[in-house]
This record gives sequence, structure tokens and C-alpha cells, in this order.
Amino acid sequence: MALTFEVNPAFDPALRDGITVLWADVSNAGGAVGFLPPVTADEIRPELLKHLTAIAEGRTRLVVGRDEDGQVAATAFLTLNTHRLMRHWAWLYTVMVHPRHQGKGYGRELMAAAADTARSLDGVDAIRLTCRGGTGADRFYTSCGYKEVGRVPDAIRVADDDYRDDVIMLLPLFR
Repeated sequence: MALTFEVNPAFDPALRDGITVLWADVSNAGGAVGFLPPVTADEIRPELLKHLTAIAEGRTRLVVGRDEDGQVAATAFLTLNTHRLMRHWAWLYTVMVHPRHQGKGYGRELMAAAADTARSLDGVDAIRLTCRGGTGADRFYTSCGYKEVGRVPDAIRVADDDYRDDVIMLLPLFR
């Protein structure tokens, strides 16, 4: 069964807790979403609060995918670029699909929902994202139509002796 996607749903404690659990579960399964395992919900909440503040200020759109039980199964945050010369593209952050739902095509559905959301925004012509090298995420994003447009070698340190590239990718929306 496919996920049901919603943009900027009404925010309540259940949604907040669902995103927090999703973020912790994805991180603890090795997902490259800003934390290293092990991570707790208490460590994630301040980062989620930053996203929620941006949503409240109108700078970010939340795309939520719910499974057949109504549980939060996937999220992505689409942030408008505020620089006057770069308002024609948006950032995509914290793209997550719960580990129990991975391998079912839900990641591709989430990326399509994020692109549809971006297309609905005035003046947004492209989506830009970054991902951690060495995880395979760049291959996934390429399969969703993104193109690698840059790479910063060893920009991410996941351990004292483990550095990863920061891979910059772009999806033109109308070309």
C-alpha cells in the first residue's frame, strides 16, 4: 500500500512525536540525517524545533507521509531560499523513510511529493540538497532525477578517522 502524503499538516503533539520517533529510528538504523547512532528523542527535539520554527515563519514546508495505520512513515522539509539572488531554488532537508518501510518505493514517492510541493511555490525552479558521501544516497537521488553539481571532499566527520564527502545535488523542476 502506498503512503498518503500531506503538506504542512496541522501540527499537534502526535505529529511532533511521530517525526521525533521517525528521526531517531532512521538515525539509529544508520541513516544520514544529521545525527550518528545512538541518538535519543531528547537529542533530536531541539533540531526538530528549528524546523518547526521555520514552518511557523513560512520559510519551510513539511511533507509528511503516513502509512496505512496513520503513523508518520516519511518526511522531508522544503526550505525556501531567502537570498535575493537565489530565491529561484529551494533546499530539501531531512529526507527520511522509516526503516520498516524502506525498499517499498516510498522514498521515491516522498521525493515526488517534495518536487510537486516545490513546483507549487511561486518562482521556485529547482531543488537543491546535500547528502553524505559513502551512503549510497547520491545514487538514490540520481535515480529520482537529481544531478550531482558539486562535492566537498571530507567535509563531514562521522568519526575521528572517518571523513565523508558532502555531495551537492540539484533537480531542475521545469526543464
